[in-house]
Amino acid sequence: MMRTKAVETRAELLKMLDEGLEKSRKALEGTTEEHLRKSWRLRRNEQVASEGPRYVMISDGALSHMAHHRGQLTVYLGLKEAKVPAIYGPSADERF
Repeated sequence: MMRTKAVETRAELLKMLDEGLEKSRKALEGTTEEHLRKSWRLRRNEQVASEGPRYVMISDGALSHMAHHRGQLTVYLGLKEAKVPAIYGPSADERF
């Protein structure tokens, strides 16, 4: 079972994000198109949850998923009556 490490400070979280970004960049720079076209499976134990070419799984699993969470964040901020920042252009909280 995967367990995440609790992050205690903002500085620690930013350090972890920077390290993860660097590892991701190195992995992508060191790969080939042939490798990215190979099939990859997301499993939980022996059950396959999702399967597809690596490049599709990276796009869906990382990039599209981040957009999903940005959407959740904007809804949360709106419910808290906080200003919603521009993400894909001006938000309704900004003057045009």
